[in-house]
Amino acid sequence: MITTTATATATATAVAIAAAAPSRPSRSVFLGVDVGTGSARAGLFDKGGKLLGSASSPIQIWKEGDCVEQSSTDIWLAICTAVKRALSLADVAGEEVIGLGFAATCSLVAVDSEGQPVSVSLSGDTRRNVIVWMDHRAVKQAEKINSLNSPVLQYCGGSISPEMQPPKLLWVKGNLQESWSMTWRWMDLSDWLSYRATGDDTRSMCTTVCKWTYLGHAHMQHIDEKSSRDMEMEACGWDDDFWEEIGLHDLVEGHHSKIGRSVAFPGHALGCGLTPDAAKFDLIFQELGLVSGIPVGTSLIDAHAGGIGVMESVPESEAKEIIESDDDGICRRMVLVCGTSTCHMAISKTKLFIPGVWGPFWSAMVPEYWLTEGGQSATGALLDYIVDNHVASSHLANRAASQNISLFQMLNDLLAQLMRDTGAPFIAALTSDLHVLPDFHGNRSPIADPNAKGMICGLNLDTSERQLALQYFATVQGLAYGTRHIIDHCNNHGHKIDTLLASGGLSKNLLFIQEHADIVGCRIILPRESESVLLGAAIVGAVAAKKYSSLRGAMKALNAAGQVIYPSEDPKVKKYHDAKYRIFRQLYEQQLTYRSIMAEALC
Repeated sequence: MITTTATATATATAVAIAAAAPSRPSRSVFLGVDVGTGSARAGLFDKGGKLLGSASSPIQIWKEGDCVEQSSTDIWLAICTAVKRALSLADVAGEEVIGLGFAATCSLVAVDSEGQPVSVSLSGDTRRNVIVWMDHRAVKQAEKINSLNSPVLQYCGGSISPEMQPPKLLWVKGNLQESWSMTWRWMDLSDWLSYRATGDDTRSMCTTVCKWTYLGHAHMQHIDEKSSRDMEMEACGWDDDFWEEIGLHDLVEGHHSKIGRSVAFPGHALGCGLTPDAAKFDLIFQELGLVSGIPVGTSLIDAHAGGIGVMESVPESEAKEIIESDDDGICRRMVLVCGTSTCHMAISKTKLFIPGVWGPFWSAMVPEYWLTEGGQSATGALLDYIVDNHVASSHLANRAASQNISLFQMLNDLLAQLMRDTGAPFIAALTSDLHVLPDFHGNRSPIADPNAKGMICGLNLDTSERQLALQYFATVQGLAYGTRHIIDHCNNHGHKIDTLLASGGLSKNLLFIQEHADIVGCRIILPRESESVLLGAAIVGAVAAKKYSSLRGAMKALNAAGQVIYPSEDPKVKKYHDAKYRIFRQLYEQQLTYRSIMAEALC
């Protein structure tokens, strides 16, 4: 996940984490690739899960109203740039990479029978063959699908989101008939990346279950008890009645060839690995700087890769206690992958149906566990919006640049100074008369209302930098209250979450993390390696390379805990946030009232 918008250039930004000695024995290195909203990144990890080096390269994005589009060609070129740059900076030879895994946003890719891009844009631009995850063009299509009350909807919180793939497919069929007829394969972006690298069309249990209504538990019922639990097999989890009912019966044809004939657990080794078998893939090795035959694992959605990269990151003493007590503590943890948006993910041994929260998804992240997936559609994107649209933003950004710190660190410092100047009893008290409902891009969970709007209560005519800092801070708190709402809702429906693990760009903002700890009332564990999405992708490659017998085993070996953030013990802080949380909940109720009044007026 990326928290800022990147421009499309070929210049890579990179960080060398460790330089190798002049002479060394050959190493076993795992490569993870993550395609976020604004850039492609590559990270190289050793067998202890330590990051050796990483690099990123921006990707182009087109935004026109509710339509958000990208180019798979541009994305692949950015990946090649990032991988080669990471190899160079970490001083890792291509021959040392023994496993490769991909993670990406849950964007929708269209290609023809030759694997070439098919436009999904009203502009007709053939480069734009990717509908980005955050695209909301298909709100009406989602409403139509939800009105049919298909049984599969109970496995995505009772209603489908316009960010999922069926509504987007329905939109394309209704608005771009030529593109619909030309498309040979519809693929989640991470599945397309592994297909581009190997020529193997096998889809991931992660992508199909979470975004395509594939029923993973039905898939499992068809696996023979003697078969390998991670084997690829014919896709048996599609509900053909659902596709026919919503008007996409043509996707059932050819044994679901356009949406996935075979599905496998994340980490399943695809085809013959990185291979030039098909003519259109014969330059992959030169493009990536790697060698033929490297095992490539079935891919993950980026947020879920973050979950794989952090979920076993608990202090060593605690991990030993869990083993000794035979307590499956992993089911009491929730992972927050915080970037442009935030995903809130928890797993359970039994399926829990939670209204307004996606899932339960069987084996969509950790094999043979049910995944519950909440989320906020705009977090980093919302903070960027609040800050960038304030009149004081540019001047503050210049000041931050002159001090060689980030704009958000500058805002955090301003808030600390403001607390001292005003004599506030604690920093959160600065926003006592400023309240934010952060649903600027709809509410994904737990209300599941794509038509929800953002609200700010308490504005004045002050245009100073300090007022900008307060608006930013109130937004951070609004996002944390949204997370509290999701966790309370999940715990009220069977979960027992008492620990959060945070990763992604926003997890590096300690004010953001501390406010979440104080507001939710849970400790937050940060991973030792901050690039948990890259690590999760690399773990998929490690499993494909057979270095670990299972995905869970690889997680335990390669995850490691870092700093632990605890909630404030001051009862005044708790009382304050309880009060603001009540206001937070009331803001949406007021919005519904206003919506009803205006609908009646326009009737």
